[in-house]
Amino acid sequence: MPRRHILTEKQRSALIDLPTDEPSLLKHYTLADDDLGYIRERRRPENRLGFALQLCVLRYPDRALYPGELIPKEVISFIGSQIGITGDALLSYAARRQTRQEHMDALRYIYGYKTFSGQGARDLKKWLEGQAEDARSNEDIARRFVIECRCTQTILPSISTIERLCADALVAAERRIETRIANRLDDNMRSRLDGLLKDMVDDRLTRFIWLRRFEVGSNSAGAIRLLDRLECLQELELSSDILSGVIPHRITRLRRQGERYFADGLRDISRDRRLAILTICALEWKAAIADAVVETHDRIVGKTWREAKKLCDTKIDDAKISVHQSGLEFVHRSRNFTA
Repeated sequence: MPRRHILTEKQRSALIDLPTDEPSLLKHYTLADDDLGYIRERRRPENRLGFALQLCVLRYPDRALYPGELIPKEVISFIGSQIGITGDALLSYAARRQTRQEHMDALRYIYGYKTFSGQGARDLKKWLEGQAEDARSNEDIARRFVIECRCTQTILPSISTIERLCADALVAAERRIETRIANRLDDNMRSRLDGLLKDMVDDRLTRFIWLRRFEVGSNSAGAIRLLDRLECLQELELSSDILSGVIPHRITRLRRQGERYFADGLRDISRDRRLAILTICALEWKAAIADAVVETHDRIVGKTWREAKKLCDTKIDDAKISVHQSGLEFVHRSRNFTA
């Protein structure tokens, strides 16, 4: 099975890289007296440093050390200064793979850490499925998973496994939402929605494409075009209750997907997905077109008012000029009469 990448390199680093800034080191890698006691039970300096390092990495970012992993010097220096060992001792740590595994087993026994396997893994997968509908992005659900593993003291699986689990959970959540919406439609609604992909407008466009091509107008012709589309959507008789309980960002996501499809593409996808997308687009477009009708009306009224005001201002200016000229003529005649 090919790997499913849902995170960028930067997002992966934020989840699994070791901290190097001082505030994070102080927060996550400060050793308690009990910790120091367990560390001193290791006889050799390199094993004490390696044991301490594995403990810190288990606590944050909640994973095991990778074979051959390059440890930042800031981490080695910070941990080493607490146990009185220089970073050079780490070079010979775990020359025997068995040593590293023995330390990991001891840490799991002492601190209660669990591997991602068995019933614990199944519980986390089920928890992840419940979070997927609410997650706003790939990074969001991956971060939630990492935090939950930390809370349950479960050692993180590999980043590729995390991405695959999150991707599967997101897809399953989307399918559940699509099925939930499709099941709320009766046969007549489904038939009318599928008709949007078959009916043609002016023998050029499917009604689905025609409906989504709208914009705010500035005259009566633009208003009529919008009202025609609004009437068509109202005839579908879709209630907004069909989307009850569906999280808004999920609605937005499906609408955007529908706006990228052409009619042929929608016909080729699964029934539930097609009906869910058509339903959401129809309801979202109906609201958007209604807003566009109002804005078009405001533009027409505004344009009419500006034209009327301009005409009125012109008449007022003409009247002022006429009065001024009449006044000059009166003054001129008065002077002639006096003379």
